[in-house]
Amino acid sequence: MAEDNFIDYIKICCRSGKGGAGSVHFHRDRMTAKGGPDGGDGGRGGHILLEGDRNMWTLLPLRYKKHVIAGPGEPGGASHSTGADGEDIILKVPLGTVAKDEESGEIEFEITTHGERKILLEGGKGGLGNSHFKSSTRQAPRYAQPGLDGKEEWKILELKVLADVGLVGFPNAGKSTLLSVITAAKPKIGAYPFTTLKPNLGIVAYRDNRSFIMADIPGIIEGAHEGKGLGLRFLRHIERNAALLFMVPCDDEDITATYHILQKELEAYSPELMDKPRVLAITKSDLIDEELKEMLKKEIPQDVPTIFISAVAHQGLDQLKDMLYNLLDTSDSD
Repeated sequence: MAEDNFIDYIKICCRSGKGGAGSVHFHRDRMTAKGGPDGGDGGRGGHILLEGDRNMWTLLPLRYKKHVIAGPGEPGGASHSTGADGEDIILKVPLGTVAKDEESGEIEFEITTHGERKILLEGGKGGLGNSHFKSSTRQAPRYAQPGLDGKEEWKILELKVLADVGLVGFPNAGKSTLLSVITAAKPKIGAYPFTTLKPNLGIVAYRDNRSFIMADIPGIIEGAHEGKGLGLRFLRHIERNAALLFMVPCDDEDITATYHILQKELEAYSPELMDKPRVLAITKSDLIDEELKEMLKKEIPQDVPTIFISAVAHQGLDQLKDMLYNLLDTSDSD
């Protein structure tokens, strides 16, 4: 699909339905000339709901829905008849969608499972009919409650990609190349910064018909947590990954320093990311011989599992899959 088809952030104005008015009515029939109050309640106004859909991967269908308006509730009727509820509006969204209040920025809920429904904006309650207001001293109340107004609020919907393994690295670390080699995904690849302008997902086939999902997150740069580069636009996608694969090319001037910068960017964005299991892959290792690898092993971080790989030369990829699958298996058992 075209790159601009991936939409992971939208702002939308929602208006829920007004509640229906309660009815002022008195029972009348051939045998009863002056019966008691029997006005029914008004129906509630329509809700605006989100529903998870595993077949969606982008918020694109909602991009041009700037205003979403639910239907009003119907008024109550005679014989204690309750008015019909207003028509609900159901917006289908990808799994991993987060709903926020636009004014406060507060997270209201997340949609994480297929078919899950949650109310984004509640409709107004219907008014009570006059039958509710009858008493020993007021036998014929001639009033009923009006329905409550619906709400009008701006909401933000953000998509956080759901994947097992998230690829973390500076631009040109080889993330897109790795994804294209070990999955069926076809990300855009080029030798310049920010070739990848959207997260790409691919399914990694593993032994015994097992698999896991890998996400190529667009390149981070130093200061990304402050919004530099692609910054905050894509850091949120890493939050939903079960494990992280840090990638640093073998020709980097200081592999350890680069790894620590990546760590600091993630930690500054969300300290909880530091609790995720991780692997460090030294990429493009087909460019160096075994002697240089042994020299680099003494200089790279010792507190993280490390592997030398080359996606182009298909070196170390099976071992990488083993490391990642075992990491995911261990985190699941925890």
